[in-house]
Amino acid sequence: MIAAGGCLGAGLLLLAALCPPAAAEVCTGTDMKLLRPSSPESHYETLRHLYQGCQVVQGNLELTYLPADADTSFLKDIKEVQGYVLIAENQVSGLELQSLRIIRGTQLFQDRYALAVLGNAGPAGAPGLRQLGMRHLTEILKGGVLIERNPELCFQETILWSDIFHRHNEFRGEIQVETTRTRSCPDCRALCAEGHCWGESKWDCQTLTNSICHGCPRCKGKKPTDCCHEQCAAGCTGPKHSDCLACLNFNRSGICELHCPPLVVYNSDTFESMPNPDGRYTFGASCVSQCPYNYLATEVGSCTLVCPQNSQEVTVNNVQKCEKCSKPCPEVCYGLGVDFLKGVRAVNASNIQHFSGCTKIFGSLAFLPETFAGDPSTNTPPLDPKLLRIFESLEELTGFLYIAAWPPDMKDLGVFQNLRVIRGRVLHNGAYSLTLQDLAVQALGLRALQEISSGMVLVHHNPQLCFLQKVPWHSIFRNPRQRLFQTYNKPPEQCESEGLVCFHLCAQGHCWGPGPTQCVACERFLRGQECVASCNLLDGAIREHANGTRCLPCHPECQPQNGTETCFGSDADQCVACAHYKDAQQCVRRCPSGVKADASFVPVWKYPDEFGVCQLCPTNCTHSCTIRDEDGCPVDQKPSQVTSIIAGVVGALLVIVLLLITVICVKRRRQQERKHTMRRLLQETELVEPLTPSGALPNQAQMRILKETELKKVKVLGSGAFGTVYKGIWIPDGESVKIPVAIKVLRENTSPKANKEILDEAYVMAGVGSPYVSRLLGICLTSTVQLVTQLMPYGCLLDYVRENKDHIGSQDLLNWCVQIAKGMSYLEEVRLVHRDLAARNVLVKSPNHVKITDFGLARLLDIDETEYHADGGKVPIKWMALESILRRRFTHQSDVWSYGVTVWELMTFGAKPYDGIPAREIPDLLEKGERLPQPPICTIDVYMIMVKCWMIDSECRPKFRELVTEFSRMARDPQRFVVIQNDLVGLPGSMDSTFYRALLDEEDMDDLVDAEEYLVPHHGFFSTDTSTTYRSRISSMRSTAESPAKVEEGEGLASFPFPAQGLAEGPEGPVPEVPDGDKVALQSPPGREPGTLPRYSEDPTGLVAKDGEDPDSFTVPVPHSTMPEYVNQAEERSPHTPPSPLDKPKGHQGKNGLIKDPKNSFSFGHAVENPEYLAPHGSPGPFSQAFDNPYYWNQDSTKGGGSDGGPGTTPTAENPEYLGLAGPDATAV
Repeated sequence: MIAAGGCLGAGLLLLAALCPPAAAEVCTGTDMKLLRPSSPESHYETLRHLYQGCQVVQGNLELTYLPADADTSFLKDIKEVQGYVLIAENQVSGLELQSLRIIRGTQLFQDRYALAVLGNAGPAGAPGLRQLGMRHLTEILKGGVLIERNPELCFQETILWSDIFHRHNEFRGEIQVETTRTRSCPDCRALCAEGHCWGESKWDCQTLTNSICHGCPRCKGKKPTDCCHEQCAAGCTGPKHSDCLACLNFNRSGICELHCPPLVVYNSDTFESMPNPDGRYTFGASCVSQCPYNYLATEVGSCTLVCPQNSQEVTVNNVQKCEKCSKPCPEVCYGLGVDFLKGVRAVNASNIQHFSGCTKIFGSLAFLPETFAGDPSTNTPPLDPKLLRIFESLEELTGFLYIAAWPPDMKDLGVFQNLRVIRGRVLHNGAYSLTLQDLAVQALGLRALQEISSGMVLVHHNPQLCFLQKVPWHSIFRNPRQRLFQTYNKPPEQCESEGLVCFHLCAQGHCWGPGPTQCVACERFLRGQECVASCNLLDGAIREHANGTRCLPCHPECQPQNGTETCFGSDADQCVACAHYKDAQQCVRRCPSGVKADASFVPVWKYPDEFGVCQLCPTNCTHSCTIRDEDGCPVDQKPSQVTSIIAGVVGALLVIVLLLITVICVKRRRQQERKHTMRRLLQETELVEPLTPSGALPNQAQMRILKETELKKVKVLGSGAFGTVYKGIWIPDGESVKIPVAIKVLRENTSPKANKEILDEAYVMAGVGSPYVSRLLGICLTSTVQLVTQLMPYGCLLDYVRENKDHIGSQDLLNWCVQIAKGMSYLEEVRLVHRDLAARNVLVKSPNHVKITDFGLARLLDIDETEYHADGGKVPIKWMALESILRRRFTHQSDVWSYGVTVWELMTFGAKPYDGIPAREIPDLLEKGERLPQPPICTIDVYMIMVKCWMIDSECRPKFRELVTEFSRMARDPQRFVVIQNDLVGLPGSMDSTFYRALLDEEDMDDLVDAEEYLVPHHGFFSTDTSTTYRSRISSMRSTAESPAKVEEGEGLASFPFPAQGLAEGPEGPVPEVPDGDKVALQSPPGREPGTLPRYSEDPTGLVAKDGEDPDSFTVPVPHSTMPEYVNQAEERSPHTPPSPLDKPKGHQGKNGLIKDPKNSFSFGHAVENPEYLAPHGSPGPFSQAFDNPYYWNQDSTKGGGSDGGPGTTPTAENPEYLGLAGPDATAV
């Protein structure tokens, strides 16, 4: 029996291959989801009419609320569904979906499921849904499966869903199949060898097209020769792209293609673009020669329902197209669901004025009870019914018209009397273009309605409505799947008994309401809007002529005739006789007297003769025509001598004035030339003074140029779209020291712009000089530029706090806040706007020392600049100030906002700000006043500092120097401001860092020398053991002024470096050499328990007291005459508290959700190091690994995807976190 079933399946595939391809019958789907039908009485008929004979559902297939006795044979032809399939709340025992092969999942139920089978339980005593029966379903391109609450359903757990899912389906793990049932099911293995089946019969075995394949995505059998073409989906009958059972991308007349043939091709012989005779438009997953009716053809070769930006809808030769605007597109009227009215439920008093004067509305109209009753929740007042007259000018509606409420004193919809077309490109519930329910109207009154292009018409529960059967709906509909559904309206017999019938002159008895103005067509003649028995051809106050069946009035200058017609047209030259005068062929009220003819400046004078015909006057006067004869013609007058005299005098005066002006100009020009010559001779020997001296100090920073032979790359730390970061060793020529460094290398094919940007970054990093700001060690000018920076053993601060959150105390957090604030205060002094401050861009040199890094977005301000305006690119939206997001305005105060977010990251141990909120929604969220929540460990004092950093007005935010003061005050008493359980747990030592251990395990990484120790040696400077020997070198490039000064040696100094001698200086002078300090004592003095820290101190970030000194006081650092550029830091821990290895960090549950384990224990902090970056447009491979950082939002309008539009391009609609803005005023859809 199994063999017989296999032969039958092979026979069906062969039959499908032999049948010639035919045009598939396409139908629209619905979008009701689990909503109850608007009309339960007609719901089944609606579905049957929609899907009878349909093969391709261009939308969602939603089968809901079907009764137990429903005949579902109308579904048997459906083969393909573009959206999702929803089978819910049905009482039927089975659905005839045996022909369904592929679900594309362009729309998903609950945004994740392509197939949902929910709650299909029958009433008491009825079985409900027993089996799916989708025996030919072999492909789900996108979306998962949800099956639950089906007590009678069998076999769903036997289906091998992984075989059906496409290999690149991102939801292939979303399988929720509930097997709780109230009956026992037969065993599939008795009928199907593999044990996978859709039903109880032998024909319901699942057809496997993936798991049995020999190294190909889809196949028809287990042999290597049974593989399908790469463009096939759901299986095949042979190896060619014409043998596919369904197409993966596009179907062109039975052939599966990656793209539809373009409309225009390039002729390389003539160097011209020419129309492609084989070009096709893209319509869903099909290639069509022309777009279906009611769809718009675009220039790029697609069929759409809405024209793209900068284009307008036009009709050429009865074909609707989208044409690009040569000038700015004209203003259009938007309806509900479009543009600024997107998300608005109904027309109301606050938005009705937007429709004033509109003849065409792009969108929909809906009238709900809240329209006329008002909406207290939004403070919307009731709509005055008189304002509905605004819609009297409306002629076309591209969406749907939904009316569920109407003023009771209005007996029809007469305000829409000029509405001609309802396009229905957007349908109510995905099915109805016109819905009228629960109204008290007696007639529709849509006398001008000629076309409903798409969608059903639902008219129900209108107890006073008549004339519905008098409308010729078949002539208004434009496709055979349209239909009128009517229930519970006034019976036609009752309407006729009440005299509510069509006017007797209405053709074929068709009308929209009572009276002569509501006829669909007239039996005889139409005068204006009224049907009449005859035209006023021979009598009547206003004579008329008949133009077909229309009565048109004669021109008012036509003389009424007795017994004959007065005119043969409506123009003045179509009169039989004139009522007054005749000028040429026109009847006029008077002859022209001094009237200028068209395109002429000479007036024309005429007089009527004895026959009433206008004749030209013998004298044609042009001016001063005040004297006329008895016929009204002007009298010829002699020209006055006074006029000639005045003209001569004025002319002579003008000549004299011009001569005087010319003489004065010549003399003045000669004087100016002599002055310039004299000034040049006097100043030839003088030095040139600067006209606008800036007063800025010179930037004397040193740039080290390293040889490629001095650098050795050990390991790749990160790779991205523009380059790679290596862990490496710097071995200076002629020396035996090894210095651990990080080397950033651009890719070989990097653009000149990227090379310039990395040199700009090198310029910024080389010019900074602060112990809390990362500095450049040197650059290597190979074919691809390489930046060399100090290698931080602990990675970035974000990963560090996540990895060690169980060991971080309040003292550590506040110390880091002080150090970051001091680093940013230094950058403000040297007029450097960072633009990308975040915890990921702060590196950890030691547990007590952090440095700000990543100057990829930083910009130096000139001496007279206060702000910087960016041109675009990727920016970290969730860390940016509101003015930076909206206007791309970056200042030191916008860095303060980012500082507040960075502090929030630290206080939440690395939580993601605004987690789960798309980046494009952040500006609107901030404008509404929402901010990041208060971290659980923060007191109100710390949180209020964050809130001040997030003020809308940048001038209201604190300065960085104020932030240094505030956090220094808090760091003196840390447990008072930050509350952490087990606060006295110390940070792990260097050997507990995952990255540090990996560093020591690398080959050639032993016997290393710190970069700062190499550049500026200070033996025993920070160590209590003065006998400890350190390896040190001084760069040959350093001047003698920068050499280290002798320092008094002392014990007990804090293990923290002194500040660097900055090469860049602030506007007020050099940067202070010794700051207030950036950490407090974390270890108790000898003789004191570890938990007894000094509570108060003059400076919480100062140095630890020496042994034997007062534990409540601090040692002041010994001053220097010359401070070194870098000072080595000795990392030591108290011998009383040995470091213990850290367990794997657990997720921290905060208000923004669960923070997962960090992917890397070390992050350099730049774009190319982050493995989560998304690949830029044009990267190879349709499903290549992403390299874009999700923290950043692309604002560069100049960068686009690949020109070929290949599969490497990531559509914007699929990546809502990334939005390209063309300018500050641009919006997102």
